[in-house]
Parts: sequence; structure tokens; C-alpha cells
Amino acid sequence: MAKLLFRLNNVPEDEAEDVRQLLDEHRIEYHETKPGFLGLAVAAFWLKDESQEAKARRVIDEYQQARTAAIRAEHAEQRRQGTHETLWTRFRGGPIQFVFYLGAVALVLYLTLFPFFL
Repeated sequence: MAKLLFRLNNVPEDEAEDVRQLLDEHRIEYHETKPGFLGLAVAAFWLKDESQEAKARRVIDEYQQARTAAIRAEHAEQRRQGTHETLWTRFRGGPIQFVFYLGAVALVLYLTLFPFFL
């Protein structure tokens, strides 16, 4: 029976491709499922052979730790250079869109909380 190895929900395509390459390089047999119609199915990598689970988990954990460290280093570098995205830079990039979204959030909060204040 197949064993769930790695969910692909909200995973960037480059990360999914890296995981595919890692599994292929380490000769770990897997099956990939897509989200399906309306996204009701589970998009994931499934192990075909459960005896490879420990090896597969170790490989993926090492990859994710390295990816996390690289992304954190990239973010820290952007902060040092002053090029990281902040709330202020988003506002300056599109003030009308920013105010629209802020108004939409305020409207949803108002409609949600209004009955409790009556």
C-alpha cells in the first residue's frame, strides 16, 4: 500500500521539481498525484515501497533544512540591502489597490462583528 510522503499543497513548482529530482537520484520509487478536478484530491508524492520511508524522509528533511537556510539567508540579505518588501513598499507600489483591500478587510470585519454589538 502506498504511503504519503510529501504533500504538494501550496508548494512552489521549483520545490516540487527539486523533490522529484532528489527522489529519482536516490532511487526512491514514488507516485505523484495531482489535485484533480476542483482540487478535491490530495496532491502529493506517495511511496510505492514503505521500506524506503526512512531513507526518503531523511533525504527530504535534509533538502528542506537546506532550502530553509538558503531562503532565510536571501531574506536577510534583502533586509540588509533594503530591498525586501514591507507594508509601506506595497502601499507605494499600488496605493489604490492597497486602500481597496484594506477597505474590503474592514467591511468583512464590520459585517462579521456588527451583530455582536447590537
